[in-house]
Amino acid sequence: MKKSLYFFISINLILLSCKEKKEVVPNVETIVTTKILSKPISDKNNGGLFIPKGFGALVVVDSIGSSRHLAVNDNGDIYVKLKDPKGPLGNIALRDTTNNGKVDIKKRFGNYPYDGAFGTEMRIHNGYLYFSSELVIYRQKLSEKKLVPDGKLEVILTDQYPIRWHNAKSLAFDGKGGMYVTFSAPTNACEDPNSVGKINGLNPCPMLDVLGSIWRFDENKLNQTQYDGENYATGIRSIVGISWNSIDNSLYAVQHGRDYLHNHAPNIYSKWENAVLPAEEFMKIEKGDNFGWPYSYYDPFKEKRLIAPEYGGDGKTITEDYKNPLMGLPAHWAPNDLLFYKGSMFPNRYKNGAFVAFHGSTNRSPYPQAGYIVAFLPFENGTPTGELEVFADGFTGTDIVVDMQDAKYRPMGLAEGPDGSLYISESKQGKIWRILFEGDKLSFNKTNLLEMEKRKTRSYIKTPNKENDLLIMN
Repeated sequence: MKKSLYFFISINLILLSCKEKKEVVPNVETIVTTKILSKPISDKNNGGLFIPKGFGALVVVDSIGSSRHLAVNDNGDIYVKLKDPKGPLGNIALRDTTNNGKVDIKKRFGNYPYDGAFGTEMRIHNGYLYFSSELVIYRQKLSEKKLVPDGKLEVILTDQYPIRWHNAKSLAFDGKGGMYVTFSAPTNACEDPNSVGKINGLNPCPMLDVLGSIWRFDENKLNQTQYDGENYATGIRSIVGISWNSIDNSLYAVQHGRDYLHNHAPNIYSKWENAVLPAEEFMKIEKGDNFGWPYSYYDPFKEKRLIAPEYGGDGKTITEDYKNPLMGLPAHWAPNDLLFYKGSMFPNRYKNGAFVAFHGSTNRSPYPQAGYIVAFLPFENGTPTGELEVFADGFTGTDIVVDMQDAKYRPMGLAEGPDGSLYISESKQGKIWRILFEGDKLSFNKTNLLEMEKRKTRSYIKTPNKENDLLIMN
């Protein structure tokens, strides 16, 4: 295993980054007041969001800084993983003491070295706050009545290999002591750097020994490395959103599909196909699964896995050698969080269904960028129906997103509050919304979704027309 990884590093398939690591012990003040939960009133304009009829939204906090995932405690306190920490303080704790739903206390904390901007995870599990930098998974014991955790900072897992692209350490817990960790791959198709002209993929791909996979660890064992874990599933390019579904006791995830089909094989794929292929994937992951990366990709129109062009594919040849997702999601939308709704605030149709935060595309040019919404995937009898509903929109602030920088906000993290409300974080400015249901649950039906269904015609949601939606590039 080590030999193949060193080979993989030597051919520059990962991006190395050297960061100076300094430990600074912060003087963090703890707060001992207990917050009383109440149901606040939504903002008149729903915080700028478009949501189904009967729902309301309010802005919990504005501009705490570029953020990743978040978690909400049983008393309503919010914990957020920051993308660009000041010094070593990479987390922020938030509290509302006035019961109006608006944060009035903010405390930075996290005495650990900064090792990159894609430290992502923030989860509360069995009385601990788990969070991750790019290379390390930490936890601290939460204290009753205290906002900032003052338990000893424990290291659960350290990634011993260098910083690379797609390095988020996202987590899920199975309730039986198992912790599932993403080890994503930093390339599109395990490209051979010695390719001349046509880009080829390394076969076999050497990084699959350690990357492009999900690993299972003991959630209570300290100071683990990857070799202490078990390779649970492989052939998975990049996952940021992962969740354990307690209804069927199974692991689920949303995968970032590969990019640059046209760039790698312009004789096979058009620029339009580059924008709409391949699918992002909603996956049920079982032990021993292989989802086929880098040798294949999932075509959402054919609903089949196809051989990747770097491995001899022609855009038509299907492979049955690998597991398919439960559902193909729109290409390049970047699903960055996945949440199974367990609460009772929302109408019954949302119970046990899945919310997905789509961070939004960066490379659909010369067509508009797409995504930048929170979607809902309904379930029936324990399986997704195949529908994708627009649940929250209005993040882009513009009708046409030519470049990712044009989007005002990028939905990033999801968390369910103790009352069943839904919290949404975004990664640009650090705004957090809270979505409430304020209508009649018994009368809620598909007519409440009609206005949201109409939003699917927007340029950043619909499948682009090959001719009419082509952007004129300078």
